[in-house]
Amino acid sequence: MRIVLYKTILDENKCCKIVGTEMQTYQTDKKLNDPKRVFELMCAVFQHNKQSEEYLYMLCFTTDCKLLGVFELSHGSVDTTIYNPREIFQKAFLCNATGIILVHNHPSGSIMPSKADIDAYYRIKKAADIMGVSVFDNIIIGDSYYSFHEKNNMDS
Repeated sequence: MRIVLYKTILDENKCCKIVGTEMQTYQTDKKLNDPKRVFELMCAVFQHNKQSEEYLYMLCFTTDCKLLGVFELSHGSVDTTIYNPREIFQKAFLCNATGIILVHNHPSGSIMPSKADIDAYYRIKKAADIMGVSVFDNIIIGDSYYSFHEKNNMDS
């Protein structure tokens, strides 16, 4: 599987566009439709379980769960990162995603969501519902992983 890390830049007219910044090959023939597979990918390709500050990534998908690309959305501090709906959906729409998975890490190793994590997720989920984008999961990575989908925390 080819993994492309994207970012957004402004063109000469100050319009936002996406550009691929990095491409890696990840050896799997399985779709990323399982939180454990996403956890394994994020640890193998992005060393998400070893980062010393919180990072928020978004995986963008087609309707048939084909990975379109990955965005680093936020690089925070040791115990916080930023979830901003505007930037999340701008990037999702630019790559024509119909579904997303949000993934952030906890450098402490703890995988339990904080109140801020839960509040941010429900804010994003509410916006996604309005915009017609599916949020397949919200995953926290530490020593292992916490999946909102697996824990049935996907509905507000």
